[in-house]
Amino acid sequence: MDRHTSANWASGHTIEDAVLDILIPTCDRPAELAVTLAGLAAQEGPVFRLVISDQSDGPPAWEHPPAASLLRVLRAQGTAVELHRHMPRRGLAEHRHFVLERARADKVLFLDDDIWLEPGALARMSDALDDLGCGFVGMAPQGLSFLDDRRPDQTGTFTPWQGPVTPERIRPGEEGFERWPLHSAANLSHLSTELGLKSGQWIPYKVAWLGGCTMFRRQALEDAGGFRFWTQLPPEHCGEDVVAQWRVMEKFGGAGILPTGAVHLESPTTVTDRRVEAFDIVLADGPAAAGSAVPDP
Repeated sequence: MDRHTSANWASGHTIEDAVLDILIPTCDRPAELAVTLAGLAAQEGPVFRLVISDQSDGPPAWEHPPAASLLRVLRAQGTAVELHRHMPRRGLAEHRHFVLERARADKVLFLDDDIWLEPGALARMSDALDDLGCGFVGMAPQGLSFLDDRRPDQTGTFTPWQGPVTPERIRPGEEGFERWPLHSAANLSHLSTELGLKSGQWIPYKVAWLGGCTMFRRQALEDAGGFRFWTQLPPEHCGEDVVAQWRVMEKFGGAGILPTGAVHLESPTTVTDRRVEAFDIVLADGPAAAGSAVPDP
């Protein structure tokens, strides 16, 4: 069933056959969350259920008028919305584990609270996940303030997938890890223009990892352990999404999607203590690369 247009906003009907759960852990970002929700409200499909979990110091973000207004729009469109206040904070990995436990659909999208999606982006990722049959696909968020900052030295590792997406092992210092600069600044926007991609066209490419906007086959993520490793980590850590993705990639493969329709809002990070990289502890079988898992633009 299609989501309701404005002609049926007052129907009060919630669509129950969602094929995708969108999971948004948030903390102290009410304005950014409102922009993120605006992007979701502009998607035409697939039908999704929305789970938001808030760990803000003050009132939850959904009490902020712009965010509250967009949630009303989403509900009027027929979207089922779950809101959770999840305290105390036990770290990023535990927060992701919490929202994943509330997922029911075959597909889950982990979406950061500072990402705007262009119309059609959700359908493009969902179609790609179906077509490729791998563990996850994603769109690397672009910082559009960098559109005039071309970095050819960072795009040389761009490699489209030829044929099926296959499992890969990624670790610091090993093959594949050097792809990480691809997702800095607006590199993918520049690549899309250079490749002459047409409207509706997309290509999968090899990644080191994907931050901010990653759609998983839920069973693949669960089979790889999900975020249950949170108990191994101190509350202050980063790179928990990298660990989960690397584990999925080793079993099922993963791919980035070009063009990316995800835009980073470029607000200051709320993750200020990055001394502990999750992969240094959870995946301690390889050389450490402290500070490299979440590079700056």
